[in-house]
Amino acid sequence: MRSATGRFPYLWPFLVWLGIFYTAWLTLVIAGGSIDTLRSHWPIAVAMSFGSYIAGSTPMGGGTVGFPVLVLLFDFPGSLGRNFGLAVQSIGMVSASIYIFSAGIKLNWGILRPAMVGSLIGTPLGALFVAPHVPDLWVKLLFAIVWASFGIMHLVKLRELVAAAGMSSRWRSWENAIGLAVGLSGGVVASITGVGIDMMIYAMLVLLFRADLKTAIPTSVVLMAFTSVIGIASNVGLARLMPGSFAIAPEVFANWLAAAPIVALGAPLGAVVVNLISRTPTLVLVSVLCIGQFVWTIVSEEVSGGTLVASVLAVLGMNGIFHLLYVSGSEQQPEPAGVARPTLAEQGES
Repeated sequence: MRSATGRFPYLWPFLVWLGIFYTAWLTLVIAGGSIDTLRSHWPIAVAMSFGSYIAGSTPMGGGTVGFPVLVLLFDFPGSLGRNFGLAVQSIGMVSASIYIFSAGIKLNWGILRPAMVGSLIGTPLGALFVAPHVPDLWVKLLFAIVWASFGIMHLVKLRELVAAAGMSSRWRSWENAIGLAVGLSGGVVASITGVGIDMMIYAMLVLLFRADLKTAIPTSVVLMAFTSVIGIASNVGLARLMPGSFAIAPEVFANWLAAAPIVALGAPLGAVVVNLISRTPTLVLVSVLCIGQFVWTIVSEEVSGGTLVASVLAVLGMNGIFHLLYVSGSEQQPEPAGVARPTLAEQGES
């Protein structure tokens, strides 16, 4: 398959990656005698077959499915759902990112580069100083609030988002500052819930910059892949240095072992399919699920009183922020699609 830019004439880097991963995975299974582990954890593999598609085709990491399945359905603590999300995305979304690079799919590097720098700082700091002090209920609620807000925003603005083409220029001079802010704050959010930074950069791109979804979605995938690797590496490092305070539950590895071979192919498949069909049905379905998991969290955790009011107000507040971004973006005219910022591949050819 020839890429659009010629950066990678064929998808050999992606195929090499798959060969290396599956060899390593099989070695872990066989050498560790983990066949029974795979059999007993098949439900998460089934769930992540859908979650990995979502990870590659939308601005939502695979943890968006993995977290509620483990935490709400199987009643594991939020910290386990977070660590599993980061671990499984370190395979699935990295796999999707390698496909994106190999296929020469356009990315918005102007905001992605500083966001990666911010994530490199914010994610480890969040893992060290913030995540350990957030009560388990609030980990679950933060996850639910973030994605419910995102789902509502999509259902309200979907027509405009799907129709966007090119990218607005008014905020271009602020790309570095905006990207760094997204990386720092989003890294902290991801250190708590395992996801979130992808939604944040995506929201900036489509609401403030009016970026085309064909650029915004893969850009969010790459940032979430990078953050996932930083996040799980930080948590593993902290667990080894201070096992009493930062221990990672054995179930994280067991679930990862079952889900990893699914997401390694599922997330890239999502990146392929989303370029062949309309994004609208997938985004509508995922948005409805995001709102549904908020209701599920409220009911299953028996949230009431002031906590319930605060949660609903948080959802409304986030959508207020989304609306402000949208209004700010509407004050500018988008550039034609033909003058969008060049990709890294195109920059490398010049």
